[in-house]
Amino acid sequence: MLPSTSVSSSMQGNGVLNSRDAARHTAGAKRYKYLRRLFRFRQMDFEFAAWQMLYLFTSPQRVYRNFHYRKQTKDQWARDDPAFLVLLSVWLCVSTIGFGFVLDMGFFETIKLLLWVVFIDCVGVGLLISTLMWFISNKYLVKRQSRDYDVEWGYAFDVHLNAFYPLLVILHFIQLFFINHVILTDTFIGYLVGNTLWLIAVGYYIYVTFLGYSALPFLKNTVILLYPFAPLAVLYGLSLALGWNFTHMLCSFYKYRVK
Repeated sequence: MLPSTSVSSSMQGNGVLNSRDAARHTAGAKRYKYLRRLFRFRQMDFEFAAWQMLYLFTSPQRVYRNFHYRKQTKDQWARDDPAFLVLLSVWLCVSTIGFGFVLDMGFFETIKLLLWVVFIDCVGVGLLISTLMWFISNKYLVKRQSRDYDVEWGYAFDVHLNAFYPLLVILHFIQLFFINHVILTDTFIGYLVGNTLWLIAVGYYIYVTFLGYSALPFLKNTVILLYPFAPLAVLYGLSLALGWNFTHMLCSFYKYRVK
């Protein structure tokens, strides 16, 4: 789960693994340890994970400063404690059940929605985005003088989880209080409120993702990760001018998926 490894030679003369191979073996052992801890709740630091969730809203830079500290003390950037993932899963379940209640779904429809949100919206899309960002960062963003380093996939997935949490809270929790009485009223105020929440949520995702990759000292030109703000602003303006209601589209899609 190390996001960076150093390379010296392909193989030493005495048959000992080089630094890259050694790092991969170490990363494999740490992944195994991470997965084992998923079932050992007493070993998880939920208080610290909750602290991270709070600061992802108020000061996400502080969260990534802690990633720097972990690199210095444990020689890895990615999390070694699954407490954040567990709390995110709880948030995902609770907020999705709330979404089903607000949309007046039955028990089995809500279960179907929960499975869709967990395995498609979070895990499936997360794996896709993490893999894409892992490829782009290693292919185009690593500094020429730092070619011996690479971004590991585990860190890319951690960055996605960090960015996904504020989006989840805004769209699957805060938005619930406005859906029936404001957002779905087919008025300008309705899609103004709904689309503004989408703007804030996606904007958070872009910004927190940018902070995650800019925290790695061997990457360059990470400011390009902020470029999606431009089309996002254009899309927001078009949605207000043309009367598009993104939340209405999402609700209709969810209702279709659980039939």
